[in-house]
Amino acid sequence: MLISKPVAEAIRAGTVTQAFRRWDAPRVKVGGLQLTPAGLVRFDAVSRVRDPERLTERDARKAGVKDLATLQRFLAPRERKPSPRGGRGGDTVYRITLSWAGEDPRIALRDSLPDDEALRDIAARLARLDARPTGPWTREILEWIRDNPRVVSKELAAVRGVELLPMKVDIRKLKTLGLTISHDVGYELSPRGAAYLGWVQRDG
Repeated sequence: MLISKPVAEAIRAGTVTQAFRRWDAPRVKVGGLQLTPAGLVRFDAVSRVRDPERLTERDARKAGVKDLATLQRFLAPRERKPSPRGGRGGDTVYRITLSWAGEDPRIALRDSLPDDEALRDIAARLARLDARPTGPWTREILEWIRDNPRVVSKELAAVRGVELLPMKVDIRKLKTLGLTISHDVGYELSPRGAAYLGWVQRDG
């Protein structure tokens, strides 16, 4: 479920407590967690809205939408093209009750310095990421980010001769391991990432 940064921050602040989506069936599980730009969000309840026309201005405000008219436009049925995933939207409007569940766990991870066991674990995980037909890539990206902090990602893609969006997906994999930090422009190594890269280079 897509949650924008402003909405995620409002969930964290407690001013947004619900969302509405038009789906064929619920796409989130009650009790499930989702990582957002403002930390973890929990899905506390999912219920069918039997009559979307009876939603109120208060419903719109609690969903972080400026007014009811905007919410109704967002929830209006849309013509869909057939697709293996059922297309965009669906026939049923759902109310999802949300709450903030805690900080992004990667924040604590990226600040923690790995011991020898953790370093070996990181190396094993990166080796699995490197095992693809195009060849190893993790060390190359980590070294470039170390040497070019907060440089626009388009430049990194151009230097490496790769497409931008797949490369960003790769960097998110490194972020999940606590090795990098994303900024509005570019990236930098986390303390954990710097420690790992130093370890690798010492060992050749």
